[in-house]
Amino acid sequence: MFNMGYLFLISVFILSLLCFSSLSQAQQPYVGLATTDCANADTSNSVLGYTCNGLNRSCQAYLIFRSLSPFDSVVSISTLFGSDPSQVSQINSVSETATFDTNKMVIVPVTCSCSGPYYQANTSYVIKSNDNYFSIANNTFQALSTCQALQDQNSYAGTNLIVGARVVVPVRCACPTKNQTDVGIQYLLSYLVQSGDTVTSISTKFGGNTVRTLEANMISEQTTIHYFTTLLVPLEKPPSSAQTIESPPPPPPSSTSDSSQNKGSNKTWIYVVVGVVAGTILLLILGTIIYCRCFLKSNKKETDSRIVSKSFEAREKPMKNELNEESQDFLDSMSSIAQSLKVYRFKELESATDNFSPICWIKGSVYRGIINGDVAAIKKVNGDVSKEINLLNKINHSNVIRLSGVCFNDGSWYLVYEFVDNGPLSDWIYDNRNEEKVLNWAQRIQIALDVATGLDYLHSFTSPPHVHQDINSSNVLLDSDSRAKIANFALARPTEGKEGEFALTRHIVGTKGFMAPEYLENGLVSTKLDVYAFGVLMLEILTGKEASAFYGEENKFLSNALDVALNKEDGLESLRHFIDPSMLGNYPQELAIFVIRLADSCLKKNPAHRPTMDEIVQSLSRILKASLA
Repeated sequence: MFNMGYLFLISVFILSLLCFSSLSQAQQPYVGLATTDCANADTSNSVLGYTCNGLNRSCQAYLIFRSLSPFDSVVSISTLFGSDPSQVSQINSVSETATFDTNKMVIVPVTCSCSGPYYQANTSYVIKSNDNYFSIANNTFQALSTCQALQDQNSYAGTNLIVGARVVVPVRCACPTKNQTDVGIQYLLSYLVQSGDTVTSISTKFGGNTVRTLEANMISEQTTIHYFTTLLVPLEKPPSSAQTIESPPPPPPSSTSDSSQNKGSNKTWIYVVVGVVAGTILLLILGTIIYCRCFLKSNKKETDSRIVSKSFEAREKPMKNELNEESQDFLDSMSSIAQSLKVYRFKELESATDNFSPICWIKGSVYRGIINGDVAAIKKVNGDVSKEINLLNKINHSNVIRLSGVCFNDGSWYLVYEFVDNGPLSDWIYDNRNEEKVLNWAQRIQIALDVATGLDYLHSFTSPPHVHQDINSSNVLLDSDSRAKIANFALARPTEGKEGEFALTRHIVGTKGFMAPEYLENGLVSTKLDVYAFGVLMLEILTGKEASAFYGEENKFLSNALDVALNKEDGLESLRHFIDPSMLGNYPQELAIFVIRLADSCLKKNPAHRPTMDEIVQSLSRILKASLA
């Protein structure tokens, strides 16, 4: 019995030695898409951090961070990662007071040490309003940490982050294993993968070896590396600032003409061009007037759907014999509005619309008019619109519809807006049969970014912050360049209270499918209402389906489609059935998954778990840049 027990202990000891030896030689498994999949409990990859299996328990390591406000200087980036500013400035060949251009690759030296079973660079972060583990890991730290690692190493639950509290951020780094040091590897660089990157291009950029990079991440040449994930790059010597200089885009084709040609001849051409442009503009103005007054009289069909915008439709409100006190006070203050907003005489609008003739009617209570040679959309509204006018009067943003003037006549308001050529977004994403109305991937991301930027302006740069409260594809208008403008501010209102939230005392109004659960159930209004609606809008943009397609019984939002596209092993194959077929597969799959995850984060039932519009703008800006690369 003794001999058997002795032999068993020896076997265990030998097995332990073999396991330890194997571990010391092991590399680090690539994290893949788990960086943005916060709900995934699978830790078989490196989602919790790189395993502490190196030759040393502490070493010098390097990170690549893309500068983005407010972390765009040596000081701010050093503070974020707990790094030495002098080391950051030295390795990037800049002064300690330097500020980097947006999206510039910055090398961040860190001390990487074992913390329990995982390597990490020790840093911390103070929770700000609307922060959550997803936004901290993926937006603030740019996937150089993960939400799972944050949850694992902090006592705060993801649903109960306290503003002002300090959390540990396990930054992803690692030390070389023995088999790496044996071949001359001295450092490991944590690199944030960008769209279009390959293992070879990344390795070459930093003077590394492709085979060693594949081995370091336990992947093969056939493995897909995903945008916005980290890859370990083995290096024999520290990275340098010269390696972070990205190739500039090719210059536009230049003329080969001799610059010393006769100046008088150049001026002649200028005069010719100016004359042609002026004549063209004059012909366009005359043509527009003739079209509005004559041609449309013989056309009994509805106006072209490209210029029909539901966002201009007036909401039906009870007629009042007299203006209420608020409207009367607003009417009394028209002189102050006239300083920045044109106050039209009713006769001017009658002349512009041929006396509000049916030939100039667009839809609802909206008419097309010609005012001083410019096309305008004129909307008749019954009821009090003082809040909407006051809000639009002080807004000047390219992604928000511009109100150019007002008129009050016989108990009705007339609002004069800029005319947006291509009409509502809904006309472009629901009608896939019209080949002239197909938006490509980059256009869709640009439109989403435009809407997010406009909402961020409303939420962060108006005083007080405002909620649009009716974001949907009919209230997003596209101009001739397919750039988006937010319209229809009839339901917009300022936020109130400490959290920018208050209880509605009136009936719930909005667009079915876009209204957040806390608004439907409890009448609570905050800027997170717009975030939820924006999440639905992003899914419409991606899928080409109306919001109603995402809802099931009892009007509950369906997550099945998102689960299929994001979490299953055949996610990329399932994605093909999820994305709008009109794009015919011409979209980057990794970026599509990231956009869907971003939309999913906007649709969290708890509004505190949704990102802010500022965070969404940052994410979409990076996605658009990667899409255009």
